[in-house]
Amino acid sequence: MSKVLVTGAAGFIGFHLCQRLLAQGDTVAGLDNLSDYYEVSLKQDRLAQLEAKPGFRFHLLDLADRPAISQLFDEQQFDIVVNLAAQPGVRYSLVNPHAYIDSNLVGFTNVLEGCRHSGVKHLVFASSSSVYGANTRLPYSVHDNVDHPISLYAATKKANELMAHTYSHLYKLPVTGLRFFTVYGPWGRPDMALFSFTRAILSGKAIEVFNYGKMRRDFTYIDDIVEGIVRLMQNVPQPNPSWSGEFPDPGTSQAPYRIYNIGNNQPVELMHLITVLESCLGRSAEKKLLPPQPGDLIETFADVDDLARDVGFMPNISIETGVERFMNWYRDYYKI
Repeated sequence: MSKVLVTGAAGFIGFHLCQRLLAQGDTVAGLDNLSDYYEVSLKQDRLAQLEAKPGFRFHLLDLADRPAISQLFDEQQFDIVVNLAAQPGVRYSLVNPHAYIDSNLVGFTNVLEGCRHSGVKHLVFASSSSVYGANTRLPYSVHDNVDHPISLYAATKKANELMAHTYSHLYKLPVTGLRFFTVYGPWGRPDMALFSFTRAILSGKAIEVFNYGKMRRDFTYIDDIVEGIVRLMQNVPQPNPSWSGEFPDPGTSQAPYRIYNIGNNQPVELMHLITVLESCLGRSAEKKLLPPQPGDLIETFADVDDLARDVGFMPNISIETGVERFMNWYRDYYKI
């Protein structure tokens, strides 16, 4: 049993992670600011399920509130912190950049300071496949350089990795960064493709298909993401004794710091996702084919060899199974 802080607890991944941790007997403090980036009612419904479980306590706080975050860390003395709170979305970062600075940079600094001063044993934080940016060598490896982000969102996630490494080096804080690849599933985010496509098709509206459907994504089902997080929470990083400053490895360090991809390792073309969704819905989608959006990656593909080697796990839930499970939840939640 551990005392765990999960930031972004009312969010998609945070909600599922909290459920898993509570089921295994951990004490969980959930933090969220319930921002209105997407419908708050969905966040509140997730939260209601968590608050009904023993061992969970919710804190309505914003990570950018330095005094409040400092007080929380001082009072609670967490064993493990999982930082999932962030301003998400590549496209939204083009129109509201300041939201990303406040949440992803200022807020993350407050988390690092809280961990440093309260003796947290392991900080696990969400990065993103977006950090691979202009890289074209596939599959994406954590041992490749990622210095060319193509959206502000990606740049803030790359900055999180650099900031976390600095604290790991200076203060010997064990840190694990997780690059998630296109997460989907029940209770998902309405701004993500599967959710927004489902809503549009059932409403008789056309779906917007960027890059004319030629995008490829390593769609990763939420249960696989949570399994990876839980296993890595228990795998406290150690310094890499073979790390060399002459030939620096971006995925490891001479500090107790590691980066992992968590992705399905089986990229799916966007048009195939739409076909699977149409099959589940029993109706065809009207498609509005559009050019690529600024900041979007054309293809994502995760190398998960490090994950498999270090914790004995690789995501494996197929897109067909995952979409069906999402649809069953969607019909139930929206009473369709």
